[in-house]
Formats: sequence, C-alpha cells, structure tokens
Amino acid sequence: QCQLSGLWRNEQDSLMEIAALRDNGDFHGKYLTRVTLAGGCARASPLKGAQQQPGEGGWPTFAFTVHWDKFSNATTAFAGQCFVDSGGKETLTTMWLLREAVGSLEEDWKATR
Repeated sequence: QCQLSGLWRNEQDSLMEIAALRDNGDFHGKYLTRVTLAGGCARASPLKGAQQQPGEGGWPTFAFTVHWDKFSNATTAFAGQCFVDSGGKETLTTMWLLREAVGSLEEDWKATR
C-alpha cells in the first residue's frame, strides 16, 4: 500500500507535505520549493489534488496543482503514480507542467514549460 499523506522530498530538496486523504481521494497540503522563478529563499505554497484508487494489485495514480503563492504568477500541475519497492520504500514519480502568465496572446508560446 502506498500512502500519499506525509512529507516528501524531491531531487532538488523541495518539500511537499500532504495532509490525510479523504475517503473520495481528495487531498491538500503545502509545497515548499527550493527552485523559484524569483530566485532567493524557499517559500511554501498551497496544493490541492486527488488520488485515484488502483485496481487489484496496482499502485495509485494522483494529480495535484500548486498555486505559487505570493512570489510568482505561475501555476503548476503535477500527475504521477506512487510505487513501493521490495524493501518497502515509497517513491512518487511525476510529470509537471508549469503555466506562467503572459501579457498577450502573441506571447502564449512562451508561457508553458
């Protein structure tokens, strides 16, 4: 069983804390990034998401968004899956998409990473 709730650290030393999951799979928490668009110190931002319960013998998939509170005009969406290895270590694998606000439709091409 893979549990999303708790404290997670990624390769860049960013931290994510997920509160307990609701029965329907919804969750919320905080994301503390060490990599900021503005540079400088790390800041916590709110996250909201949902976990899809796996079928028999599968691992749960999940998605969440982070609103980069008070220091950026961007929002990031993450989608991933939770795995447990033979030693019991839980690992989250994710893909992310960051959308930054731009001033015009002509600048739309550079808004998504």
